[in-house]
Amino acid sequence: MKIGYAFRRAAFYPFADHNGPGNELPPREVRGAYLRKVRELGFEGIEVGLRSAGNTEAEVRELRRELEGEGVVCAAVRGGGGFASPRALAGSRRRVEQAIHTASWIGSNLVNMTVGVPATDPHGPGRSYGERVSQGGSRTATHADFEITAKHLREAAAIAADLGVEISIEMHQHSLADNAWSCLHLLELVDRPNVGVNPDLGNLYWTYEHPEETIEQCIVALAPKAKYWHCKQLRRVHIPDLGKAFFLKVPLPDGEIDYRFAISAMVDAGYQGYLAVEGVREGDQLYDDGRSVRYCREILRELGQ
Repeated sequence: MKIGYAFRRAAFYPFADHNGPGNELPPREVRGAYLRKVRELGFEGIEVGLRSAGNTEAEVRELRRELEGEGVVCAAVRGGGGFASPRALAGSRRRVEQAIHTASWIGSNLVNMTVGVPATDPHGPGRSYGERVSQGGSRTATHADFEITAKHLREAAAIAADLGVEISIEMHQHSLADNAWSCLHLLELVDRPNVGVNPDLGNLYWTYEHPEETIEQCIVALAPKAKYWHCKQLRRVHIPDLGKAFFLKVPLPDGEIDYRFAISAMVDAGYQGYLAVEGVREGDQLYDDGRSVRYCREILRELGQ
């Protein structure tokens, strides 16, 4: 198992990332030093978004040379979206097809995508985390939602297969693939060998006020289907009077998800892809995310990896 970096804060002096989403690579002026630090911490690959990758094959291949030159290859390309909403369909198809070509040019040969759709009520309940309802989730999804999503995933999988690219569907809040059952059901409908799952346990944990299933049940069920793996860590603060839970992101050894159990399940299932540390969003993210790397390597050594 390799350790990858799904960073969620890109600030690196003097780049402050005030206007960015935090999960795109810092600019070229600081990127070399940033990547060298990422490699020094023990990361072997890094997740790349479509905005960072570039718009043309030449731009993508230039970024590939830069990443490989610093010893941090592209672990996965992030791009795509859900197909069950007519408003989202065209954009999602465009992004996933762009991500597939980008993945082949940049050498990762892996696309990580969600199948979430726009909120039905952007100001209503269930658009945030940790509530009693979750807009766009599998609880309210119809057979037609699953069928149309599977249809477009099969078509994307055919394009990807021709280029030697695999697709990972991320278990994600506000998505019809938001727990073990729904992920497995969607994969069964898609039925393509180059389509699997990203069993992001943090997304399971924070979708509802109370998680739908245990972390242990979920990872054992999904480990055999994994193509990629986001690992984030959370501390839950439950406010029963509000019917809501709030979540704080922390380094992997410091939260409530048992990653010793989860990594053991993935190893037992024969998973050999990236364990992608989904980093913290506040403070010195490189120090905290480096702690997560050391924790994961300690567990992998104990498991003989």
